[in-house]
Amino acid sequence: MKAIVVTDQAAGTAGMTVAERSEPMAAINDVVVQVHAAGWVSTELEWPSTWTDRAHRDRTPSIPGHELAGVVTALGYGTTGLSVGQRVFGLADWHRDGALAEYVAIEARNLAPLPDEVDFTVAASLPISGLTAWQGLFVHGRLQPGQRVLAHGAAGAVGAMVTQLATEAGAHVIGTGRAADRGKARDFGAQEFVDLEHENLQAIGDVDVVFDVIGGEVQKRSAALIRDGGTLVSIVGPAEAHPTHGRAVDFVVEADRAQLIEIAARVSDGRLRTNIGVTASIDDAVATFNSRERLTGKTIIHVRT
Repeated sequence: MKAIVVTDQAAGTAGMTVAERSEPMAAINDVVVQVHAAGWVSTELEWPSTWTDRAHRDRTPSIPGHELAGVVTALGYGTTGLSVGQRVFGLADWHRDGALAEYVAIEARNLAPLPDEVDFTVAASLPISGLTAWQGLFVHGRLQPGQRVLAHGAAGAVGAMVTQLATEAGAHVIGTGRAADRGKARDFGAQEFVDLEHENLQAIGDVDVVFDVIGGEVQKRSAALIRDGGTLVSIVGPAEAHPTHGRAVDFVVEADRAQLIEIAARVSDGRLRTNIGVTASIDDAVATFNSRERLTGKTIIHVRT
């Protein structure tokens, strides 16, 4: 099968190549999915799991990409809940070969059925962004209706999901970003917007939940805004700043079928929109990843057309 592989961490995306690899086999509780579209996160080549297995052994050449949408082609022994020919989408294990390939072997529990109304391109943009937003807001942030949420990067792939899900849940959302992001953040539902380069973040007043995708000085200023009992949720590693009378939580997103189903249902009926930036074929993917243009939104690779 055709796949994108990486072998040299120091080379970064410049070291990516399109190569022929053997099609994967379905282990116990696995399925094999024929990938139609895959999502790409620009920081993947910085993740240790891209290069080593859980025992810290080198596993290169490895296939990156962990968000996928496609069709089940084979079931492993003991696999239940999915069937051959079924449309699915989900989040591949960090330490296994990923979805930038024509086929991927993945634990069945990491996948969810894909409604017919949601196409593969949209579906491939959902797992990391959607699950990160869902888990950050509702599992770790304990968001309640009427609360105030500070959503950093509100026009980005994750931030757009945070903004929409929090708004639907009855929260008042203050988005942040660059000046050019104001219109998009508002379009996704932010009631207020702060240009972090030119406006005073502290002027927004207290908030209940900060969803941080930036870290550093912005995180420190944000922590000072959190009300008693509030939460700083970080996806950029352990928090450098802690609310005086609240919690600081950092987490790594996990696959969850029930949450994927909830997200897909919202996309299917129009309550939730994804934020797709660049799309490319698998043959053009390496050039796309190495482009000098700033990639905004979710990058999607069309593996099968």
